[in-house]
Amino acid sequence: MEKPRPLWDNPLQFVFACISYAVGLGNVWRFPYLCQMYGGGSALLSCYLAKPSGEGKKKKVLMAVGQRMRRGSIGAWKMISPYLCGVGVASVVVSFFLSMYYNVINAWAFWYLFHSFQDPLPWASCPLNSNRTGYEAECARTSPTQYFWYRRTLNIAPSMEASGALQWEQALCLTLAWLVVYLCILRGTESTGKVVYVTASLPYCVLIIYLIRGLTLHGAVNGLIYMFTPKLEQLANPKAWISAATQIFFSLGLGFGSLIAFASYNEQSNNCERHAIVVSLINSTTSIFASIVTFSIYGFKATFNYESCMNKVILLLTNAFDLEEGSLTADNLGAVRAHLQAAHPQQYAELLPQLRNCSLEAELDTAVQGTGLAFIVYSEAIKNMEVPQLYSVLYFFMLLMLGIGSMLGNTAAILTPLTDSRFIATHLSKEVVSGLVCFVNCVIGLIFTMEAGNYWFDIFNDYAATLSLLLIVLVETIAVCYVYGIRRFEKDLHTMIGHKPSWYWKVMWAFASPLLIISLFIFYITDYILTGTLQYQAWDATQGQLVTKDYPGYALAVIGMLVAASTMCIPLGALLTLLWRWLRRE
Repeated sequence: MEKPRPLWDNPLQFVFACISYAVGLGNVWRFPYLCQMYGGGSALLSCYLAKPSGEGKKKKVLMAVGQRMRRGSIGAWKMISPYLCGVGVASVVVSFFLSMYYNVINAWAFWYLFHSFQDPLPWASCPLNSNRTGYEAECARTSPTQYFWYRRTLNIAPSMEASGALQWEQALCLTLAWLVVYLCILRGTESTGKVVYVTASLPYCVLIIYLIRGLTLHGAVNGLIYMFTPKLEQLANPKAWISAATQIFFSLGLGFGSLIAFASYNEQSNNCERHAIVVSLINSTTSIFASIVTFSIYGFKATFNYESCMNKVILLLTNAFDLEEGSLTADNLGAVRAHLQAAHPQQYAELLPQLRNCSLEAELDTAVQGTGLAFIVYSEAIKNMEVPQLYSVLYFFMLLMLGIGSMLGNTAAILTPLTDSRFIATHLSKEVVSGLVCFVNCVIGLIFTMEAGNYWFDIFNDYAATLSLLLIVLVETIAVCYVYGIRRFEKDLHTMIGHKPSWYWKVMWAFASPLLIISLFIFYITDYILTGTLQYQAWDATQGQLVTKDYPGYALAVIGMLVAASTMCIPLGALLTLLWRWLRRE
């Protein structure tokens, strides 16, 4: 007899699991970056707030599919139509790619967390050179936080061609990260259901602490003014709207198979409609909340850098022209510089290369996303706070909770279809299957701990789950509406939630969702074509900055394989099913 399917202890566990999965690192670093890119948060927030209910419709569909079929992604789509088995396989492949590199972020968070207990923080100042006569040359050309990230953490190679050696410290941190994930998923919903209470709630506690501290920082108001000051011309920029839709699309985790996997452990009578809307709204609200925290800290960092720049210029001019101490201030700096230039043109011209043009607006305009925001900008701000060790520990612990919460969903998308297989369930226990998945991911993930590993990380982050994910969700939406049938699906929802969905939901499922996904797909294809040769940012230690380089041929081949490996599963699955049925008739 088939074993009864495990269930969540209560509906709240399912909601917390979805929140823990959906609210991740993208809310902390991707959304604030988009706010900064497109003319302040208000311009993008108007786009973002228009989306939650619309994107919730896709979330509702996927939750309902998992809850109704009570299978992982492969089994659920195969039950809808045998020709759709490739859709489930494609979701598993994308989740596998995501797990391979995503846990590296948790490894970096562990690395920074361990170093956060030092006094002073190791990224607070540059280390001395071997002769102890000055600072390390590379650090002197950049900043202590960038040096710690690129040299001490990544020990980054100058290009992809120089793959370099394995960094054993990062390899150990990655092993620890996978061990933590394994312990969290060891017993399936029995263990995951307990962990999600922590991974879903603790980040909010840390964000609240950071909000209180951030709002009291000098210059925080500058960051918030920048965030909420609209540049209305950006509303006419289609990229702003596309970026808003793309952000929430990927933030909700559509197409990975995680939502189907989580929902498959629900009772049939669970109200998936209410949960889909709640999770979508919480996800959107968290992005805004995290942006307020980020921009308050960003304002503090920008103000600190601006005032430091001004003080250096004032000191330089005071010493060079023997001015009375205190006579030169930030308020009269412009007028005094103009006077000195007119009165002492030759001396001023000799000094000019050392005089920086200090601008608060320029500091705020510097857009940084991804790992740069998480590990460079935040650590730069933290080192200038009082009791920096405390805020450093809190911040990187929060990153760990967000990362582990997302990894629970990623691994569930892989493990649920595997444990649903009768062959695997008969021969291997759930603990062994979980261990094998974690072990394989960990071994392959060691690539990202090499000296050129960060470049491979960027490739997986940019290309492993973009075009392929859009195609998967498009096929899923069409499959539910036009293969399974909107009326049949409507009856299933009535059975599960007690009422039929309104006409709004049906219009969104059948028409709006496919049109939105096709629009995003066309935008990405057009953007790739117009971009031309794909390039990446490499760290140049001699200049102390990032430089742009073309991807080598083998990297382009890997990019093509990443996209094809998942997307080709859909037609191949249908073709193999057709061939199998034809052979059985013979």
